[in-house]
Amino acid sequence: MSPLFVSKHTLPLLLLLSPTTMFTSKSLSLVQSFSLPKTTITHRHRAAALQRLFASTEVKSETSTDDKKSTAPVPNPEAYDKLSMDDIVSLCKRRGIIFQSSEIYNGMAGFWDYGPLGSELKKNVKDLWWREFVTRREDVVGLDTSIVHNPTTWQSSGHLDGFSDPMVDCKKTKLRYRADQLFFSPVTLTSTSETVGYVCVQEASDADMLKAAKKQSKALLKSLDKKGEPVDAFLFKDLTEATPDEISLIPSPGSGEPTLTPPRDFNLMFQTNVGAMQDASSVAYLRPETAQGIFINFKNALGTSRQKVPFGVAQIGKAFRNEITPRNFIFRSREFEQMEVEYFIPPGDDVWEGFHQEWMDVSKQFLLDVGLREDLMGWDVHEGDGLAHYARACTDVTFRFPFGTQELMGIAARGNYDLTAHSEGSGKTLDYYDDSTKEKYIPHCIEPSLGVDRLILALICSAYAEDTIGGEKRQYLAFHPSVAPVKAAVLPLLKNKPVLVEAARGLYDKLRRRWNVAWDASGAIGRRYRRADEVGTPFCITVDFETVESDGCVTVRDRDSTEQVRVKMDEVIPFLSEKIDGY
Repeated sequence: MSPLFVSKHTLPLLLLLSPTTMFTSKSLSLVQSFSLPKTTITHRHRAAALQRLFASTEVKSETSTDDKKSTAPVPNPEAYDKLSMDDIVSLCKRRGIIFQSSEIYNGMAGFWDYGPLGSELKKNVKDLWWREFVTRREDVVGLDTSIVHNPTTWQSSGHLDGFSDPMVDCKKTKLRYRADQLFFSPVTLTSTSETVGYVCVQEASDADMLKAAKKQSKALLKSLDKKGEPVDAFLFKDLTEATPDEISLIPSPGSGEPTLTPPRDFNLMFQTNVGAMQDASSVAYLRPETAQGIFINFKNALGTSRQKVPFGVAQIGKAFRNEITPRNFIFRSREFEQMEVEYFIPPGDDVWEGFHQEWMDVSKQFLLDVGLREDLMGWDVHEGDGLAHYARACTDVTFRFPFGTQELMGIAARGNYDLTAHSEGSGKTLDYYDDSTKEKYIPHCIEPSLGVDRLILALICSAYAEDTIGGEKRQYLAFHPSVAPVKAAVLPLLKNKPVLVEAARGLYDKLRRRWNVAWDASGAIGRRYRRADEVGTPFCITVDFETVESDGCVTVRDRDSTEQVRVKMDEVIPFLSEKIDGY
């Protein structure tokens, strides 16, 4: 009999013919590529299996070995530049990462809930930070302090008197804004240098602010019968720099009219009452930062851990700030989580700079290790008025979010302000006796402070990716394996074959004793790959007939490259451990 050319449409029918039917080598390789045994299942079952497999175009594009170049993923380098915050919010909602808090009651501004995948992602981030900066360091210990402190804590730290943001109200719309997040500029005619009015826009990316300002400027010129006249470039300043006369002329973003009040301070702390009485003696506050809990426990941590300066105390915990205008999703919210270290060092002008640089270096490396894109990161050095009154230095790690470049993490040299303030406020000595120098002093500290929620948002932004495989567009989350919410998906090739399901289930049960893994047995294998890609699962493990009948290997498919390798069953855990944990 002559060899027959077999296509994906004719192969299932030919398999029903006599076992003596001859195939070309190309056809045989096609059969073998789907890992179907030659004699152990009936022709009817084999044909049905192939029909289901061929129904998925994704399978063909990712398993074909005839032209690997044509099926390799082709990245879209412009995907991030076109990404909007609406895209991010929608993706997080669809994939169970983050939901609006109290959504069935129309939500509550500034509060968010983490879903099934989001809670795993958040836990992974915190565990990795703790392991890097506490477990793996001999000079850092951990602490977990209460959310409510004695209210005198906040008097001593300066939060009661100085922890505020400048606020303005729109008298017409009753909306409130942070004054330092509103930017105004005069509208000056180029021909006459005459200032004919002002524009006022909310903080956003440079492009969005310029677009909004141009729209307001055109409307202003039209109202003055000066439509089309050229104007000078906008010179933006935040509203805290406006004079009283300018405030009376600057339009509110809400009303479009000059209806803004002068800026005034608004304290950001959440007030509550402790105990049965509701009077001044019961007033307390939800902590606005985790740092003060470390400072007031300095002596406890030092005395029980047998540490010596320099050493650090780390804490992960919730903090609460009554933000005037929470915005940009989880970037600025009223309930958030912080990861902070207070690293105590000896005093001296020649001491702190080295420690500050060291913490800048290790902090950036951690951010890179968990998957942040370095091309989206930067540094912002605070100088002059940008420094807190007690700080010797502060450098921020910045990140280019879809709404603009903003602070992601701060590394500050705080001096000994906090320990000194609490020593004076409590009447308890918070000094340290150095055995080597025979000196007694109040230590200074370096504070690397990182918001969990901001880091998660940056990780989602960094992970967002688009590419094309075999002519088909793919959107997925390229999480680093160490932070990915789901580490692997276990897929039996066919769900109606008990021998495959049993083998796959056994592997799944072993893997989930160590990692969060997914089980997916429904649909074509290509569609299952796509489902795993969309939520950032780095590896898919397929159990096929060869696994149970011949080589005892599974197919491990990499999310980013879509490359597949055969790995023995008993080597899957070491293989994944190297990829996920690095050892």
